[in-house]
Amino acid sequence: MGTQDIQTVPSGEERRAMMRRVLDDLGVLEAMLDRGLFETGVRRVGAEQELVFVDRHWDPAPVGPEVLERMGDERATTEIGRFNAEFNSTPVSFGPGCLRALGDELRELTRHAEAEAAALGARVVLTGILPTLDLDDLGPGNITPRARYKLLNEVITDLRQGRYEVRIKGIDELTVAHDSVLIEALNTSFQLHWQTDPDSFTLDYNIAQAVSGPLLAACCNSPVLFGKRLWCETRIAIFEQVVDTRRDGGPAERELLARVRFGEKWAEHGVLEIFKADVARFRVLFAPEHAEDGQAELDAGRIPKLRSLQTHNSTVYRWNRPCYGITSGKPHLRIENRYLPSGPTIADEIANAALWFGLMHELPRRYPDIAQRMDFADAKGNFIAAATQGLGATMQWMDGDPVAARDLVLGELLDAARAGLERAGVEPEDIDTNLGIIQRRAESQRTGARWMLDSVAKMQGKATRAVRLAALTAAMSARGADDTPVSEWALADVSESGHWKESSVRVGQFMTTDLVTVQEEELLDLAASIMDWERVRHVPVEDEDHKLVGLVSYRDLLKLVADPKRGRDKPIAVGDVMRRNPRTVHADTPTLEAIALMRELEVSCLPVVSADGKLVGIVTEHDFMKLAGRLLVEQLGLDDADPPGEPTTGSTPGA
Repeated sequence: MGTQDIQTVPSGEERRAMMRRVLDDLGVLEAMLDRGLFETGVRRVGAEQELVFVDRHWDPAPVGPEVLERMGDERATTEIGRFNAEFNSTPVSFGPGCLRALGDELRELTRHAEAEAAALGARVVLTGILPTLDLDDLGPGNITPRARYKLLNEVITDLRQGRYEVRIKGIDELTVAHDSVLIEALNTSFQLHWQTDPDSFTLDYNIAQAVSGPLLAACCNSPVLFGKRLWCETRIAIFEQVVDTRRDGGPAERELLARVRFGEKWAEHGVLEIFKADVARFRVLFAPEHAEDGQAELDAGRIPKLRSLQTHNSTVYRWNRPCYGITSGKPHLRIENRYLPSGPTIADEIANAALWFGLMHELPRRYPDIAQRMDFADAKGNFIAAATQGLGATMQWMDGDPVAARDLVLGELLDAARAGLERAGVEPEDIDTNLGIIQRRAESQRTGARWMLDSVAKMQGKATRAVRLAALTAAMSARGADDTPVSEWALADVSESGHWKESSVRVGQFMTTDLVTVQEEELLDLAASIMDWERVRHVPVEDEDHKLVGLVSYRDLLKLVADPKRGRDKPIAVGDVMRRNPRTVHADTPTLEAIALMRELEVSCLPVVSADGKLVGIVTEHDFMKLAGRLLVEQLGLDDADPPGEPTTGSTPGA
């Protein structure tokens, strides 16, 4: 999440003072560029590895800060969600041994994290979006307790007027609202860094933009969110929508820019042009706790850290972001690739890195006139097409020629990446290993996203949605344990969610989520018809915000029919008959507790609601009968049958 030591910039004089420091840093940066102070002729690469912790049920485990404390490694740091962590690799020279060194370091850090997480009853999963993450996991209690994240939530939430909305349409459609920036913690990334010279920055940056589409298409790993099958790389849509500080109601004619974006045009005049564009369009949100006088540092012969400019840059989220840094007392420029997902394995990630590094080294030689050969709108369109369709997308490549993303990767891009890696002196066996992973992935079209979607299709109709998502996560963990690339994975099976008793200890694991509901002002006959059509005995009543307000049961209808005072011809509203404020449970309510509650209340169902009272499911005595049947099967030593299936109230769309 960028610079950690920050403070808020309320308004007025303090905000003007912070902007003054940002402008001063821009002036110092320009002077440093004019005086040729930047490191040149050196090419370093690096990576940021984000990961997620899960518990024994494959749900997110909020143990990140505790794991990091146990690790005691300065390369490991927090992320906004307590169930996440991030590793920062040691920068290495691009050349012999670089891919191996990067992979070895990430594996070492991951093994260390796995060992410390295991001591806390958790484990590590590498994935762009954890399938089992639920909206209830994104409450304030799961924000990592650090000042930066608290301030980020306060400032962005204020700019968003207290509401975060996500709307994504893929195979399924998702519309969800939340009240915290923690929804951004859905995203888990693998970010790459490429050091460049000031004189070559413009071309290198444009090449990075041009290859973003086909590279993302080959690396997609995030198609499932909240059980819905959405984009092949859903992270792109989430981040762009969540960290968008524009308010509704702007003039349609204005081009109001989002803080998370691909860009508007090719770079023309170097890194300063991009920094200036972002400072001009986006106001400061934070200030560093310790800002220096950059000009004074420069006059004293020292290299300034430009903390004010870096803090501002950390709140503008270009998918390819320019960065300023200092190594061994020398300032440098680098390009940060921010759009790749985490996982599914480190082997897959290093292959992704090899492809990008090779392209970044070779394509400036092949396309020094990239801005004349490709329309910027095509580069941007390719990026969105890749995020939505993966390797099934069509790219508009050089001179506007359309080409399938898969064919582009298997043809020109693998060839160019190989040439770039060879010219840098990367060992032939490392080139063959890593580009071979990309080749097999593209030939089979088995990206992480495709594996997930195919696995979901295979499990459709078997068990509940929660069990299927747990099985998907468990399979990712098992397949990734030996670092086998995703193109070689067998599809997930519902049995992998764990022993049936383990997967049924909480209500959320087997509740029905495909609900047909009514509102209280609607005709009661509609509720009766729904019971008949859907073969259910209960119909939940909700308001327009999906909050539960009542419940209509088959028993209620029988009482009404038997009532001699009922006016036979008078239309009756649902609200006249429903039971208001029925007892409810949450998805994480223990199964035995729910059973005891149903016996105590003498009811045959319990609605399941989220923390804010919204209806998310229903559990009935029929579901518990299934569990009892499974227990009898086990006690009698009979052959194990399929896990509990979806209740008879209907199947769940999506995953």
